[in-house]
Amino acid sequence: MKRHTCILAFVAMLCVHLLAQSSQQASMQPPPEDSPEALQQYLPVLPSVKAQFWKIDPKLGYAVKSVGGGVYVISDNGWQSAFLVTDEGVVVFDAPASYGKNIPSAIAKVTDKPIKILVYSHTHKDHIGGSAAFKDIKGLQIIALDTVADFLKEMNDPNRLVPNVTFKTEKTISLGGKTVELTRHDYHSNEGDLFIYVPQAKFIMAIDCVTPGYAPFSGFDITTNFHEYLKVFDQLLAYDFDTFVGGHLTSIGTKQDVLMSKEFTMDVYSTVKRIHNGMDQAAFWSETAKQIGPDNEFLLFKVLLDKIVDESVREIQPRWINRLAGVDVWLPSHVRTALIYVRWDDKD
Repeated sequence: MKRHTCILAFVAMLCVHLLAQSSQQASMQPPPEDSPEALQQYLPVLPSVKAQFWKIDPKLGYAVKSVGGGVYVISDNGWQSAFLVTDEGVVVFDAPASYGKNIPSAIAKVTDKPIKILVYSHTHKDHIGGSAAFKDIKGLQIIALDTVADFLKEMNDPNRLVPNVTFKTEKTISLGGKTVELTRHDYHSNEGDLFIYVPQAKFIMAIDCVTPGYAPFSGFDITTNFHEYLKVFDQLLAYDFDTFVGGHLTSIGTKQDVLMSKEFTMDVYSTVKRIHNGMDQAAFWSETAKQIGPDNEFLLFKVLLDKIVDESVREIQPRWINRLAGVDVWLPSHVRTALIYVRWDDKD
């Protein structure tokens, strides 16, 4: 009986010890990425950026601002689009899913001129998923790249009306004494992207490449072509413009915002390239193989790439954390996008 009691006591003590050890180990583990503790580690939006937030009437859900030359920008502090008022009618640039249904009424508050043309910057539904609001406008021209139109025909999405006027690389719209120059680029989406330029207003719109005040969205705006993305800033700067619209968030931009985004992007690219090309990868691979074995090559690659990413983030982040909002949120994804390009596409 005593022996049985001693065994039970020992088991109980062992359980308490294991539970305490497990609790201690759990407390040492980093919190899940989506936990409140982890999320609080990210910096708030920079005060200088927050000051640029638009004042949005909650009853409307959007605001409209004139930027001169007949161009008006619409924003809900999440997405941006624009329209051009001419003597003969209105040209609309994009219809975001978030507030697209309100664009016709927003235009009606500015002018009694009819909506004649809707231009698609690219295929993504967050920017043109509100175009169904225009389906009953008689004679409406919906202008887009031919590749964009082909994609939308295949998708058969009722929220994204199929274009009825298409072109391959360049098109000029002339309406009511004003012109809009459309030029194809391939820095972002598979089907192509447009620069939308209104020379009389010194206005340019290029979606998903520059977000004034912020670092780019995940993976350099989820680009499908980082090689072309690296060129987009100089291509934009070749235009004579005062007002830039990038399609997202809280501020209308200028050339300075394009220059800032270029500086950030080139810093990420050059830093990743230097760290990647400067590493003795054979020696690192050999040392890692001693720990995990030589057979699991996927894991060996992961350890190598993760090390390059970690070193790059640690170096870049201090240079930019107080210059652009959201750097700590998306920088690892930017580094990975640059790393894929450097390792598999770039020249040495």
